[in-house]
Amino acid sequence: MIRRALVSLLAALAVLPVALPAHANEFSELRGQLSAARESLVTMLTNKDKRGADQQKLVKDTADAVSAKLAKMKAPAGKEAQFKELNETWAAFKKTREVDLVPAILAGREDEARKLAGGIQRERITRCQELVSELGG
Repeated sequence: MIRRALVSLLAALAVLPVALPAHANEFSELRGQLSAARESLVTMLTNKDKRGADQQKLVKDTADAVSAKLAKMKAPAGKEAQFKELNETWAAFKKTREVDLVPAILAGREDEARKLAGGIQRERITRCQELVSELGG
């Protein structure tokens, strides 16, 4: 009985080093996707010639990729609160991006768009990146 428990414990411990890097790798990938989403929007904001259908699709696709990745991920043990905050912060960021920021850019409301991008949106994406770091990325 003790031997079986010891074997089970050793087997569980042997898997741990594999599981931790896999979790970290997921969050590293997410970090890259967050950066790509931000970069695609900054490109649209700062380059008037980058506001066509292709860039609009890229802005949407990069944000959707982050959402899809987050939907497949789970919180690391003991970090459920940070993971929940990450999901909530990303959802708010994405909604503002789609409902307010992109339409302002496309309508040529530069001051409004820059204020949003440099204000609450910057705070949100920064917080997302901080949370990804805390979660292992």
